[in-house]
Amino acid sequence: MFFRLIADNFTRRPRRKFLTAAALSLGMAVATAALSVSLDVGDRLSEEFRSLGANLVVTPEADSLPLEIGGVDFRPANSGAYLPEADLAKIKTVFWHNNIIAFAPVIDITGLLAIPEPRPDIAQVVPHGGSSRWPPKYDDRYAKVQILGTWSHHEVQLSDGSKFVTGIQTTNPWWHVQGRWFEEGKNECVLGKRLAQRIHLEIGGKFQALVREEPLALPGDDCEVVGVLETGTSEEDAAVFPIQVLQQLLFKPGQYRKLFVSALTKPEDDFARRDPRTMQPDELERWSCSPYVSSIAYSIKQVLPGSDVRVIRRVADGEGKILTRVRTLLWLVTIASLLAAALAVGASSASSVIERRTEIGLMKALGAGSGTVGWLLTAEQLLLAFVGGCTGYALGLLLARFLGTKIFGVPPEPSLLVLGVILVLAATVTLLGSALPLRRAARFDPAPILRGE
Repeated sequence: MFFRLIADNFTRRPRRKFLTAAALSLGMAVATAALSVSLDVGDRLSEEFRSLGANLVVTPEADSLPLEIGGVDFRPANSGAYLPEADLAKIKTVFWHNNIIAFAPVIDITGLLAIPEPRPDIAQVVPHGGSSRWPPKYDDRYAKVQILGTWSHHEVQLSDGSKFVTGIQTTNPWWHVQGRWFEEGKNECVLGKRLAQRIHLEIGGKFQALVREEPLALPGDDCEVVGVLETGTSEEDAAVFPIQVLQQLLFKPGQYRKLFVSALTKPEDDFARRDPRTMQPDELERWSCSPYVSSIAYSIKQVLPGSDVRVIRRVADGEGKILTRVRTLLWLVTIASLLAAALAVGASSASSVIERRTEIGLMKALGAGSGTVGWLLTAEQLLLAFVGGCTGYALGLLLARFLGTKIFGVPPEPSLLVLGVILVLAATVTLLGSALPLRRAARFDPAPILRGE
């Protein structure tokens, strides 16, 4: 009889039930969309921030004090410590190896480019002359430039037998090349846009590179320009070679000066910024098992002996701040939608209780207690919450797909966890909104009601 009364009352007054369910569905739809996007926004923002470049840099622990001006390293080419390339495969053995999406070693020096034809309009050139030890066969002019050596589409052999393809074009996806990247093992290079304009070289042109070590210059073989690099930064004044070229010229085979790492991370909180050396064993385990950029840096340092791994804070901090603000906005929207739904349910419930005063009074006169009446009305509201929650979840998925596609280009995946949370929220909002009217209905005195008072 109890369930029959619930079903019978649920089919009566369909217009009021529809309006209540519609208000509840809209609130749950907004909550569903906000929760779905909030659960997905961390990974999406992390992927978007990878377009800003690497968030970790590895350097030799025993390296000398850097001397960089305008992004150019002015130390002598033979100064500073180096790290072995052979250890780089170990990076993919750390706990968060799946979060490391790319890495690229770099050698950064100042060198000379032998210009094929002297041009008086070229700025920042070094005229031939000076020391008698300078190679006499070069009687043209030399452009002093930044020279980078790195990987491009390089295959790393991992310990499990698989291959991992990485390179500077993946760690720095905002580097755009007109033409193509160089192929390793060939005398090819990529020139920065401003440098190519300054020395009047285009794709297909050739020149010679010199690594200058006073008072000696080491001539390189003719190198073909296969691409022009656009970055909007100092690299547009640089020449980018396969790292093997610089290793050969510097007599540093299989070694590098810096390593840039791009990893998917979780924005750091106060716990993530703590020094791991001061943590208890259980805290260190929890910190190590969280994909914080600092914990990934700590793991990399463990597998690369003699290295110093630093976080590029301008990327990591920016990611954390933006994610915090986006999630705060989503939570505020969710709370506002739930509050509006609770007010709508409360108003509808109060109106329904007033209309059903006679019915409630008659039930009490026939022997129903306050608890029975309260449970009956509560069950009716919970059934309404279930219908409104399911409908709101379906509408919210459509809204989440629209928002996810517009903002990130990829819609969030449906989640049973979100469905469970929405049904709980729908029940909670319905009970809180109708709590006062239901409490008042349970305390009705049947005698005055039946007398029409």
